[in-house]
Order: sequence, then C-alpha cells, then structure tokens
Amino acid sequence: MLQARSWLPRMEGSVRLGFVRRDEETALAALRQAGAARVRFPNPADGDAPEAVLLNTAGGLTGGDRFDVEVRMGAGTDATVTTASAEKIYRARDGDTDISVTLDLEPGARLAWLPQPTILFDQSRLNRRTTVSLAGTATFVAVETLIFGRTAMGEDVRAGACRDAWRVHRDGLLLFADTFRAGGAIADALNRPGTLAGARATAMLLYVAPDAASRIDKARALLESAQAIAGASSWNGTLVVRAMAREGRILQQAIAPLIAWLSGRPLPRVWQC
Repeated sequence: MLQARSWLPRMEGSVRLGFVRRDEETALAALRQAGAARVRFPNPADGDAPEAVLLNTAGGLTGGDRFDVEVRMGAGTDATVTTASAEKIYRARDGDTDISVTLDLEPGARLAWLPQPTILFDQSRLNRRTTVSLAGTATFVAVETLIFGRTAMGEDVRAGACRDAWRVHRDGLLLFADTFRAGGAIADALNRPGTLAGARATAMLLYVAPDAASRIDKARALLESAQAIAGASSWNGTLVVRAMAREGRILQQAIAPLIAWLSGRPLPRVWQC
C-alpha cells in the first residue's frame, strides 16, 4: 500500500563550521551552508573570540522541516555560536520539526553555545537532538531555552509535542543525558506542580569544564535575586542550572548574568536586537 505524501513544501537547512588554531588565534577552517541556513561573522572586538551567528532565512520552522548544525572546535580554539533571533516553531499540519545539533570539542577547546530561545506555537511539533563530544580538557557552556507561547500577546500552547534531548560525552564516555518531553494537552501538563507549575518559559544552562565544581557557590549566588525559580547542581565536572518563569523576558533577565560569567564574555550583541 502506497503511503500518501504531503503536498506541503519542506524547508531544509544545514550548517557545518570548523575552527582551528592558527597564529595563536582561532580561525575559521571549514564553512558549509545549504538551504535556508546561513552564517554571519560579526567583527569581534580586539582580543575577543570569534562569533558565528546562525540564521534561518525561512523565518521559522513547521512540521516536516529539518535544520542541521555541526560545529567542530580544533585543539585550543575558542568561539561563540549564537542565533540571529529566536527560533519559531509554528503549527504543524503533518510531521515534526526536526533539528539536529552536533558539537565536537578537541583538547583545550572552548565553545559557548548560546542560541536565542525557541518559541513554540500552539499545535507545533518539535523534535530536537543535541549531541556533544568533549575532550577532557575542553570547556563547554551552553544554554537552551523553551518558551511555550508568547504570553505578552495572549498566546498559549494548548496542544502539540516537544521532545528536546541532550547527550554529552567526555573522552568517549556518556557524561550527561537529559530529555524534556511534553505532548498532547501541553498546557495542562505545564500547569501541574510537578512540571512547570504554570510557567511558560524554561531554560537549561550547562557548563562542563575541569573547574565546574568550584563554580557552584557563585552560580547559586547569582541566582538568588532572580525573579524566576532556579536551581544549580554540580557533579563530575559538570554544572547544571535549571530555571523557569512566567514568560521568556523574565527568564532571560534571570539567567543572563550567569551566562556571561560562565562564558567569560559579554552576551552576544544580537541578543540585544
């Protein structure tokens, strides 16, 4: 029996970035961009690490769309990768929005993976996988923010599906595994005390480095004045912060100082646009 194929157009985009150490600085060694995916490289200030800004020229993603990102950091390199704007996941008529992120850090490399939030609309379907491979001496800081509906515009995500999975390996061994999954009547699920207790924005901040354990007290201190519910824990060279708030703006303000401190650099300029 033949399976019916959707008549809807599909968006595909992919980016591959590679950095190497050259003349005591981090230099771009590989760049491939296809489909709706593009990369821009703002001029860094003197002494700052390079910054790559990912763009989706389609303006958003929906069911059946696919977006792939691969970043490889050579030994001793240092860079920030962010996005030009929040990624919007629109209502899916059929299929999932599929996003795959692969990050590879060689010895002594440092990567700040700082995409702007992902905004899910009612009846959207997101399936995202982030896979990170680290050498033992690499430093990795990342933030991933999910916003369910634009509350300032009276929107909510009543139904849909979201699966956001992270797998982090260090020296070939699984270090961290996490999957956020919600489906069906999402609004009802998020309202439960055991999930987000009515919040509509949630973030995970991950810091993997040899000095992760020594940063836990300062991380908690930076969260004390935050107007969000947040907590930090550390184990085995990993620092994890989870936070949630009523809306994305409040959440971003709560975690911004911590991101800047852990990354050791100002937040990307595009975050202010």
